[in-house]
This record gives sequence, structure tokens and C-alpha cells, in this order.
Amino acid sequence: MEFAIKLGQFLLSLSILIVLHELGHFIPAKLFKTRVEKFYLFFDVKFALLKKKIGETEYGIGWLPLGGYVKIAGMIDESMDTEQMQGEPQPWEFRSKPAWQRLIIMLGGVIVNFILAFIIYIGMTFYYGQEYIANDAITKGLWITNPVLEKAGLRNGDKIVSIDNTPIKRYNEIANHLLLAKEIVVNREGKNTTVHLPINLIDQLMKTEKGMLVNLRIPFIISEVTPNSPNKSIFKEKDIITEFNGQKIEFVDELLPLLQQSKGKKVAGVVKRDNQLTPVQIQINNAGKMGVAYASLLPPNDMEKMGLYPIQHEEFSFFESIPIGIDMGLNQLTSYGRQLKAIFNPSTGAYKGVGGFGAIFKVFPSSWSWQAFWGITAFLSIMLGVMNLLPIPALDGGHVIFLLYEMISGRKPSDKFLEKAQMVGFIILIALLLFANGNDIYKAVFGK
Repeated sequence: MEFAIKLGQFLLSLSILIVLHELGHFIPAKLFKTRVEKFYLFFDVKFALLKKKIGETEYGIGWLPLGGYVKIAGMIDESMDTEQMQGEPQPWEFRSKPAWQRLIIMLGGVIVNFILAFIIYIGMTFYYGQEYIANDAITKGLWITNPVLEKAGLRNGDKIVSIDNTPIKRYNEIANHLLLAKEIVVNREGKNTTVHLPINLIDQLMKTEKGMLVNLRIPFIISEVTPNSPNKSIFKEKDIITEFNGQKIEFVDELLPLLQQSKGKKVAGVVKRDNQLTPVQIQINNAGKMGVAYASLLPPNDMEKMGLYPIQHEEFSFFESIPIGIDMGLNQLTSYGRQLKAIFNPSTGAYKGVGGFGAIFKVFPSSWSWQAFWGITAFLSIMLGVMNLLPIPALDGGHVIFLLYEMISGRKPSDKFLEKAQMVGFIILIALLLFANGNDIYKAVFGK
């Protein structure tokens, strides 16, 4: 059932993005009286699942969910219909239109992608508002959950002040900035300290099994007692360990190193249960474990009820939501641009983390959440827009480069040149597709 929910969200998001992107090409093409021969969601290699011709355009759904396309008459595109290009140019063909009209047609898809993302962020801000934990409310610092960050110099209890000279105002901003960060200013024991991160941080992070980089510091709350636990008669779910071997325990990160120091020992401790403190004798096995699972995350409402972190919630009118939503979209656009730059810089090792459709599929939650769905769809819309702007001949960006050259120089590239460029671009795209999805397969098989 969880797989079906993830798949449903994945296909719905992909369908929305593809249809609207292709509409971005379709609408200006029709406005400029250019004939559109096909409009397809997904690719119809050999056959289509559904198709119907209305007027001069065949609309359909293909069976291969790797994208979609519009086939515009008189244009050298992925269909490689060179036979049509050998005839005399017709007034309704793409090649017969002024360069500025062809430019608008080619840019229409990515423009729609960016507009869609902004509209989604505006709508989410208006409908859901914003819920966050203010950075200055994290008075006892963060839990550094990834060993790579510890090796770089971050410590449990550090309060992040700024990342790459950008002040951090909200906790949920940290992860987005941290992944591509070069330096972090932290407040440690009342003094500001600068921590420099390695250039191949992303590569190092991918080699660890830790999903999170940093976390809020929370108490050691037992979420499960394993059947073979040496302490199954002592612990119950929701017990909170408050003392261990004479030391007060406030957070998970304070207890974990003490367990490793107490391998094979029985240690005096105190648990809090139903607001009552109970002394216990805790048996630690030779691996430094107690035979329990602990909560690494807590729902925001629970953290607020426990007095750990106050949750801020802001609501906005529709007109207030507009600049906030646009700002969210611009921040995501800038962030993705930085990620793309890191991917093309071999020294960062970020290219090893490039994923294909499998990686996108995993992003969606296993339970249906419209808030998560629209947030992911907005980001994917930005990603699709940026990727299509890459100056690769088979992509919109490649066509735009040739059109700009024509408009500046006054010379139109020959059809033969455009055919060869389209073929080269297609080969590059296939290689990128194989690399990205090959990474997904490699990670699935080898778990790295």
C-alpha cells in the first residue's frame, strides 16, 4: 500500500509537470499560428495507450513515463523528422516564423515551470501558513548527527549563527544551506567560532549511512524495547532516561558516548515514567547497547508540550503570501543552481549523488500528504525548468542558444547543422539518463 501511495504521488506530480511544461510550448505555438502535430504525456514509442486527433493535433498518452513532448511542424526535435524538413518551408511551420516568435515558443516550457513553482509556493503560504522553530529559541544548541560534520569541527551543543555569511533565522533553513556550505559560524560556550567544511563534503556525506546532518537535541525517549533486551523487565515505551551512572542526562547525544564507555557493565540509572522518577539498574551489552530503540525525531507539537522548543505559526492573507511565495521560489531556484554547479565540479564529488527517476520516487512520503506533495512538485518544477535551460542541443536551452546566435548574427544555422547538433544532444541526454538511473540501481544493489 505504501508503494502504491508513493507511486501515485510520483506519477501525478510528473504528469502535472510534463503537461504544463508542454503547454508552455503549445500555447505560444498556436498563438503564432504554428501547426502542432502531436501533444503527448509520456513517450509513445511504437504505440500509445490513448490517442485522439482533434483538429490538426493528435493528443495522447504514451506508455513510457520518461517525459512528454509536443511535435511542432517544421522543427528539428527529438522526433528527427528530417523528411518534413526537405520540403519547401510552409507558412504554418516553425522554421518559417520570425526568430523572436520561435524564441518565445522554445522558452514557453521553462517559463511555465518557474511560474508554476511560484504559484504553488504562494498557494502553500496562503493555505498552510508557515510553521517553524526560531533559531534563537534553540538555546542549548544542536545535535550533530553526522560523523562527517563532527570530523569537520562541529560539536553537539553548537548554535549555528550563520552559514556562508547568511544569518540563520529558522531551524528549517539549516539543512538547505549546510549541504553546500563552505564555512559555518557557530556559538560554542558563548564564543563565536568559524568551522571550515571540506570541498568534497557532499561526497563524504554520501559515504555515511546517516540521513540527517543535524537534529534538534531531544531527551532519550525509549520508543521500543527489543524482545531479547537484557532490560526488557526494566524499561517501557515512552520511558525517559534522565540519569546514567551518576550523570544527569538531558539529551540523547549526552547518553550515547556514555554507553560506549560502559560496555558489558551494569550501571545505575534513573528513568522518568508518568512524571515519576524511578531508579533502575541498566545492563549494557558488549556492543554498548541497552536493547532499546530511541526516538530521534519528535512531532513539533510534542516538543512544544515538553517545553523543549516553542513552535511559531504564522498565517498570511493572499496578498501577503505573494511576496513570501516568490521569495521561497527564488531561494529554491538559487539553491538548485548551486547544487547543479557543485555537480559539474568534480572536486566536490557531488556527481556521485546524481539520481534518476528512482531518486525522485523516493522523495515522496509513504503516506499521502498534500502539503508534502505540493512542496515536492514545486521543487521538481524548478528542477525541470533549470535542467531544460542547459545548453544541450536536444533541450530547450540548446534551441535557445542557436536562436540567440541567429538573432545576434543575422545568420540562421543550416538544417543539416541543426540535425547533427540534435543528434549529439540526444546522445548526451541518453548518457546523462543512463548515468543518473545507473546511480539509482547501484545504490539499490550495493546500498551506497
